[in-house]
Amino acid sequence: MTSLSSQRRLAAKILKVGQNRVWIDPERLDDVDVAITREEIRKLIHEKVILSLPEKGVSRSRAKLIIEKKRKGRRKGSGSKTGSPRATITKKEAWMTRIRSLRKRLRELKSSRIITESTYRKIYMVAGSGKFESIADLERYLKTNDLWRNR
Repeated sequence: MTSLSSQRRLAAKILKVGQNRVWIDPERLDDVDVAITREEIRKLIHEKVILSLPEKGVSRSRAKLIIEKKRKGRRKGSGSKTGSPRATITKKEAWMTRIRSLRKRLRELKSSRIITESTYRKIYMVAGSGKFESIADLERYLKTNDLWRNR
């Protein structure tokens, strides 16, 4: 028995599909083996001896499962996050949360009389310039520059 590769190639061209999608009836292999012209191949296609197989798709079942889990709140941990940190929290939002917490802490320090009114005003302005990374940084600055009120 021959390989039928030329018949498969011709059939693929006629059917406008890839060679892997050409199906040849195993019971009529002798008829296909004899067919060597395009006309003979067309006749066999008409007789349904040679058919084109349907396209294979990509199953969505796994994707649907993952989507369902994500709806439940799974698969959202830090290991699943892509992109820069700024992709989730913008520069502005980060600044807003930082400056608000710093100003709140400054108000607390002023109201509990740990820092003076003048120190509060100076540090408030410094905080607005973006000098402090966090509340801890602010308090370190106050300690090193000896700005705590003397009791």
